Parts: sequence; structure tokens; C-alpha cells
Amino acid sequence: MILLTTQVEDFDRFSEIFSTKGAEKRKQHGSKGSTVYRDPNETDLVLVIFDWDMEGFQNFASDPDTPGIMQEAGHKGRPEAAAFGGEYDA
Repeated sequence: MILLTTQVEDFDRFSEIFSTKGAEKRKQHGSKGSTVYRDPNETDLVLVIFDWDMEGFQNFASDPDTPGIMQEAGHKGRPEAAAFGGEYDA
């Protein structure tokens, strides 16, 4: 699992591209799915949990089509990966 945060210009535009062109490209690189959250206080902040291994994510990040898809989705900058802090039973 990978948690990324990003800021977007418009959530609806982000969601449309993320769920279509972005999903197709991520699937090509082994993503098994994602869950999207919005920050309740910062309307442009989006958090995404991916069911993806790091190798597949890195291949996606270096794919020459990825920057154009991200620009079309309205990312304000590069998404940032959250640091893993631990895993617990409950």
C-alpha cells in the first residue's frame, strides 16, 4: 500500500481524469486499485491510498505519459508519498 497526498485545482476535474485515463495508466503498471479521500479543511488537498507495490509505482512515475495525465487532472505539483509509520492489529 502507498499513501500519496496531492493538491489539485478542481476536485471534479481531478476525479474525472483519475478515474479514467489515470486508472488505465496505473493499471498498466500493476496498480490493483485506489481509495481517494478529501481533506475537510483544505478543499484542494487529496489523499490517495493505492494497492500498489513500489516498483510498479516508480514505473508509473517514470512513464512518459504520466506528466500529461497529471497536468490534465489539475495537479498543482508533484504528489508526495507519506512515510510508513507502522502497522497494528487494532
